[in-house]
Amino acid sequence: MNPCSGAQAHETAAMAARHSYGKLVAFLAARSGNVAAAEDALSEAFAAALEDWPVKGCPANPEAWLLTVARRRLIDTTRRRKFEASPEDYELAEQTVADADVHTEIPDSRLGLMFACAHPAIDTAIRAPLMLQAVLGLDAARIASAFLMSPAAMGQRLVRAKTKIRQAGIPLRIPQREELPERLETVLDAIYAAFSEGWLDAAGTDIARRDLAEEAIYLCRLVSEMLPDEPEALGLLALMLYAEARRKARRSPEGAYIPLAEQHVSLWDCERIAEAEAALLKASGMGVIARYQLEAAIQSAHVARRRQGIDNWPAVVKLYDALLVLTGSPVAAINRAAALAEIEGPAAALEALNTVSNDPRVLEYQPYWAARADLLARTGAHSEARDAYEIAIGLERDDSVRHVLEKRRAALA
Repeated sequence: MNPCSGAQAHETAAMAARHSYGKLVAFLAARSGNVAAAEDALSEAFAAALEDWPVKGCPANPEAWLLTVARRRLIDTTRRRKFEASPEDYELAEQTVADADVHTEIPDSRLGLMFACAHPAIDTAIRAPLMLQAVLGLDAARIASAFLMSPAAMGQRLVRAKTKIRQAGIPLRIPQREELPERLETVLDAIYAAFSEGWLDAAGTDIARRDLAEEAIYLCRLVSEMLPDEPEALGLLALMLYAEARRKARRSPEGAYIPLAEQHVSLWDCERIAEAEAALLKASGMGVIARYQLEAAIQSAHVARRRQGIDNWPAVVKLYDALLVLTGSPVAAINRAAALAEIEGPAAALEALNTVSNDPRVLEYQPYWAARADLLARTGAHSEARDAYEIAIGLERDDSVRHVLEKRRAALA
């Protein structure tokens, strides 16, 4: 044990949570068959760490220490033992963690549990949220935002899903390679939702969120290497790389938010864009077009501004048309309306936006109200625009984006 203060113990535990939470839950749940019990045991291990480490010192390998304690908690509290309850020391626990990915064809234990959570017996709509909470450690509020739901409703669904897994004895085993394609769509949805949560931190100053975005790209690369004939894995990889390429351009040196249309393209990452273009080109050659490829193609159309110096709005609108036919997504409709405004003007865009105004999913979706406010302001409907800005400001979590919206609202006066 290394000597450490209470503050150092908390920081060490926080670092372990950021970097190892998903891996530890994946390991525990894969062997116990109980996601909720694995989470509870790991939570108890972290609580024990915060009591033990300031007194006895921080372990050289916090991950191994937490795994040892969590496994003992599982052994003590579960009646059905899924694995041998043999004595373990730190060295054995460390080796177990290091070897956890070796005994499966899936080269990452978190990814393995994500595919396990896509079991056909688990309700389709809850699979991706379950992955985000159990494997990647997101809370119900953040997951709910990604899936256009209220935190309370999402929390209830997650609890019910874990209860069903336990009561029905659904085996959370790592699937064989031939089972992966049929589970792929849900895993990609979870990876993208995780990336989107990390993407909210435009400046990359939030370590947890920055790591989440990087982890999502890493996991998607693994999936595309494991399943090289799946175009959607490549499409999602391209989509995330295009977005990540613009990270440095999304904030001013003072930290102010900069919308896409106002970004300096010279700050976009050429290497990431090139990798994205290559992935999208490879996917397009497989003859199957789906959601993530279309979304990546939209980002590729935006990159035209860097290559040609002008925006390619007609291509963006056509791609959103195709995406709407394929998914019917209200998010796609909102983005299409914003792009249409650049071609046909705000009145036509507002009319297009009204097609989703009765969709209950957009009532708490900040981008809908922000887009609506901007379009109303451009048509001169300042009173309605002010009301829409109020709602958008209230829903926005990012202080910098909220400041931009407040400035636009103030300009109406």
